[in-house]
Amino acid sequence: MSQHSIAEAEKRLSDLIDRALAGEGVVITREGRPIAELRPIRETARPVSKADLAWLRERRPAGAPAATDAGKLVSDLRDEDPER
Repeated sequence: MSQHSIAEAEKRLSDLIDRALAGEGVVITREGRPIAELRPIRETARPVSKADLAWLRERRPAGAPAATDAGKLVSDLRDEDPER
């Protein structure tokens, strides 16, 4: 993580922003004390669209539904354990 005074940050802001975007921690200081941090803003995820759902539906694996639900299967396996 690099630390830079306000005066230095004013002169090199573009470079410091590029460094922050590249993943480097960049801290701005005043009188030697950290006061601000530069970091990228994460992109927000877009909402799921009808086209996304259709794409997933088309790629869903085909197969018969499970004969037993997962909870009953786990219970049956647990109850069959001879060491219990």
